[in-house]
Amino acid sequence: MVNEVAGVRAPSGRAVEAARLVCAEYADKALYQHSLRSYFYGAAWADARGLDFDRELLHVAALLHDLGLTAPFDSHTLPFEEAGGHVARVFTAGLGWPAERRDRAAELIVLHMRDAVAPETDLESRLLQVGTSADVSGAGLDAFDPAFVEALAAACPREGFAEGFLGLFRDQARRKPGCAAAALMEGDWAARTAAHPLDRA
Repeated sequence: MVNEVAGVRAPSGRAVEAARLVCAEYADKALYQHSLRSYFYGAAWADARGLDFDRELLHVAALLHDLGLTAPFDSHTLPFEEAGGHVARVFTAGLGWPAERRDRAAELIVLHMRDAVAPETDLESRLLQVGTSADVSGAGLDAFDPAFVEALAAACPREGFAEGFLGLFRDQARRKPGCAAAALMEGDWAARTAAHPLDRA
């Protein structure tokens, strides 16, 4: 488990460790590392702006946010982010989280595939959007200290992430043509993802 990257820390505790174990068990290595990087990008963005956020909630949501793309949790009817939100609700129920906090975990996961959320409206959801966007397509990557980006890539290697992730999104788009993944595949998102600066490097 990566606990800190260039001064950006991850939370500890039962919930985070359980989410890490579940993510590592069901996601392949590239998707697992993406989940970790998504947290650290979001946390770094908040830390750079002096924003106080719920680290445990963000980390758990980041670790679970793409499990709807994996075969055991894929839904033939629901978009992967909505399936992932249900995974999060079940998972956090097992942790004994109250209903409101379980709803928040699911909300972060669903909203990471929606239009940008204003940080003053929902900070944690915005942070997961920032983290996933920077890591997948490079959107907003220039907002981060290059030394942090380099340290994160070394701590959580990309492992050929883009190629595998694009394959997962192509599959979602083919089977669920009305979903957010399908809309992304219709634009230039796939090209930007394939040309991520860290993959070119």
